[in-house]
Amino acid sequence: MSSTKSARAIADLEEGLILATVTIGVSPDRVFRALTSDEVVRWWGSDQVYRVTNWTSDLRVGGSWRSEGEGADGSAFSVEGEYLEINPPHKLVLTWSYDWAERHVTKLTYQLEAVSEGTKLTVRHEGFKHQAEQCGSHTGGWEMVLDWLNAYLVPQSTNTSCKYFFCRLMPPRPTFALDMTNEERAMMLEHANYWREQMVRGKVLVFGPVADPEGPWGLGVLKAQSEEEVKTFEACDPAIRSGRGFSYKTLPMLQAVTSIG
Repeated sequence: MSSTKSARAIADLEEGLILATVTIGVSPDRVFRALTSDEVVRWWGSDQVYRVTNWTSDLRVGGSWRSEGEGADGSAFSVEGEYLEINPPHKLVLTWSYDWAERHVTKLTYQLEAVSEGTKLTVRHEGFKHQAEQCGSHTGGWEMVLDWLNAYLVPQSTNTSCKYFFCRLMPPRPTFALDMTNEERAMMLEHANYWREQMVRGKVLVFGPVADPEGPWGLGVLKAQSEEEVKTFEACDPAIRSGRGFSYKTLPMLQAVTSIG
């Protein structure tokens, strides 16, 4: 079995609900073990975003769990909760409380289904009603987390060939480029500097604003080896990290001509 599918997540901001899914080319037992054991510290995170460094768990109904880690900037964080339902390897339900939002308690459900490609893992994260910003940030976060899990359980063969991706940065409002505040302007300067640094490193071919009659938006062409790398790149963008409502629409290019001759 193998899988090259990327994770996808959607959110209902009004209801405060996130649904995320990925298909992984291993058995449900293997996925369940990676979610509930100290293997978590091996795959949950990346140096560019954050990384879990410690995991403790009492895997029984009523038992507690806790993860601790560090952000890319060195800041510490922790997430903890209690197991509500355990049905290996098909279902796991737990509470989820994170320390960067006054220990707001949410509910997390992992559903694992055996399919021909391996395991379809569905995440349901609820309890973000009236927490739209946290709901939005966790949505993108779950896509990254499930891709990290997939990459850990199904390592891809070493391939140094790069792919190219068309990245469209969607502003929080159509008039953003025309009426941005001073704070937003400073944030966009950080965004431009971030892309410029990546261009120096050879990851970016071109970037800049597009004069769309319906409202300007940002364009960039990125060189990467995988969609997971692209998602990590986007998650580190100051525009996304600002929590001001920006989002990316990214598509892989079928072919890219970067030089002639």
